[in-house]
Amino acid sequence: MAASPIISHLLSIAWCVLVPLAVVAVYLGLGTGAVLLVGEPVLATAALGMLVVVLVGATRILRPAWLAHAAAPCPKRETPGFGWTVLGCAALAFLAGQSLALWIYRTAGSTGFDASNQTRHAAGAVATLLLTLVAAPVGEEFLFRGLIYPLLRKRMGVPVSALVSAVVFGLLHGNAVQFASTLPLAVLLALLYERTRALWLCVLLHLGFNLTATLAPAQAMGALANPVSAMFLCLAFAGCSVGLYRRVASGTPPGAVPGTGDESVMP
Repeated sequence: MAASPIISHLLSIAWCVLVPLAVVAVYLGLGTGAVLLVGEPVLATAALGMLVVVLVGATRILRPAWLAHAAAPCPKRETPGFGWTVLGCAALAFLAGQSLALWIYRTAGSTGFDASNQTRHAAGAVATLLLTLVAAPVGEEFLFRGLIYPLLRKRMGVPVSALVSAVVFGLLHGNAVQFASTLPLAVLLALLYERTRALWLCVLLHLGFNLTATLAPAQAMGALANPVSAMFLCLAFAGCSVGLYRRVASGTPPGAVPGTGDESVMP
């Protein structure tokens, strides 16, 4: 007998809470072990990222059914315009996140963000670049878009799965400044993965985001540290994300119901 709608909704909510908690708990446990073994936090985090790639990659290869959630989008609907839309949203995601994060930091400060910067400076430029441009983009994409997002999509639709995985992604950075700067990126990456099912594209976009944040002139970014810019850019990104989601939903197979957890081809 099918479960009642109320029970089904409760189970879905529990799934949205328990899956990220379980994955993050294992990730933090492995991270603690890595710090104890390596000793240096930045290098330990880089090593943890590579371990995540191995574990999640092996799961995706050996047990693909565990992460299967819906039929792949129709490739014939893919157009070059989709790539330009993603790049435009990526630019807005970067500017919106940076503007909001800088405004928060200028207004309230962040001891967590300061501590993170001090740890990276103590580790040296080479270790920091290794983490920022290699381990973080690859490891975080395998963890969030390669594991958490597909698990959420087994029961939830695209919007909820994207938002929940994005919030958890932001929270894992450990402070309000980095949460604000990475939240728009995480939403975009979830939509990109849903449309393409290609982790390597998510890794490249994530790497480009980190590289831009590293090279962007501080003075130019500082001009965005105000509530007007933050609100305008966040609203612009939200509008771009809605448009991108519609493009993603339009690529679902015939018979699928966009935005639901059941997007398999109807018999």
